[in-house]
Amino acid sequence: MAALDWIGRKSVDIADLNTPSVVRTSLDALKQKQDGTAAAAAENTVNRKRTVFSNCLRYAVERELLTTLPLDKVDRTPPETDDEIDFRFVPGPKLAKALIDAVGEQGERGRHLMAFFGCLYYAANRPGEAASLRADDFTLPEEGWGEVLLSVSMPRVGSGWTDTGESFDTRGLKKRARKATRAVPIPPVLVRLVREHIKEFGTAEDGWLFRAAQGGHLLSKEYGEAWKAARLAVLTQSEAASPLADVPYSMRHAGVSLWLESGVSPAEVARRAGHSIAVLFRFYAKAIHRNQQRSNEQIERALEAAEED
Repeated sequence: MAALDWIGRKSVDIADLNTPSVVRTSLDALKQKQDGTAAAAAENTVNRKRTVFSNCLRYAVERELLTTLPLDKVDRTPPETDDEIDFRFVPGPKLAKALIDAVGEQGERGRHLMAFFGCLYYAANRPGEAASLRADDFTLPEEGWGEVLLSVSMPRVGSGWTDTGESFDTRGLKKRARKATRAVPIPPVLVRLVREHIKEFGTAEDGWLFRAAQGGHLLSKEYGEAWKAARLAVLTQSEAASPLADVPYSMRHAGVSLWLESGVSPAEVARRAGHSIAVLFRFYAKAIHRNQQRSNEQIERALEAAEED
């Protein structure tokens, strides 16, 4: 109750938000730290905070606490963002494989995480998706391509934000219906990694394929530490100091980039990665452009062959 009393004393009256100058002051505050100094926040961070603020105001309008959306009265354009991935720091196929191998060289715990990182790269899973996989989600033939069926994501969000008090939350796939699934073909190299993982480690009592060292849900801190060690083992000193493959999520970027560079259609890449076409074009514009150049060359060869006939 003391916290709520403090919020009540420190908060402006909601009617004050009908005044444009108050809204402008609020927007300025989104770019500041708690001590009032300017935050070195990226444009994406500022826009995310603005979206939260906007949603609160929309809820106030819905509850009839405000008659109109106050943001519409303020002439301020959100900062432009550059969402496109910097491919200078996305690992290529050789480096991606070397990093996965380096994880496997970190003893038993490292071997346990090899298939996890393999799912991030070869199947372009999000870390939360890979952490939620069960053996039954895979089709693992002895030869050839297999498949993984994604249906759940378990991102780490902090225990204060979940109903269960756990540090992770069980959700449906990102921006999909709760019961939606996504089938992703997986190459033989990932089929082997998963088969070897199951043979050596089996599954947890609750069925999860990957688990924490002390049991329970796989922690981002654990696989993050393994990733840091792999980077130090594989990269040069200058590369390790750069953003090259700086986080495990880089492997997902690498996997999607590989598909595009290999000539897979953007629509199929988006489906496998769980993206919309619009998001794929926004984040992977350069890779898609190279894909289009390859397609143009194929069309040109077909036209030349027709002329020769």
